[in-house]
Amino acid sequence: MKLNNTTFDILKWICLIVLPACASLYMGLAKVWQLPFEIEIPQTITLIDAFLGALLGVSTINYNKDNPTL
Repeated sequence: MKLNNTTFDILKWICLIVLPACASLYMGLAKVWQLPFEIEIPQTITLIDAFLGALLGVSTINYNKDNPTL
């Protein structure tokens, strides 16, 4: 599986910045505001993040195979 550059960059930004920030934000707010599923929602976000990270890793490996650097 190969992703185009724009898709890769967007997914990378989501994986590195957006999803971890959302998980942390919800976990913190859940404690303060007594929100439901304090643990389950951040864990779900983290699992989705790990899955997307794996897809990015596969895409990077495939890209590097097709475009070797010297």
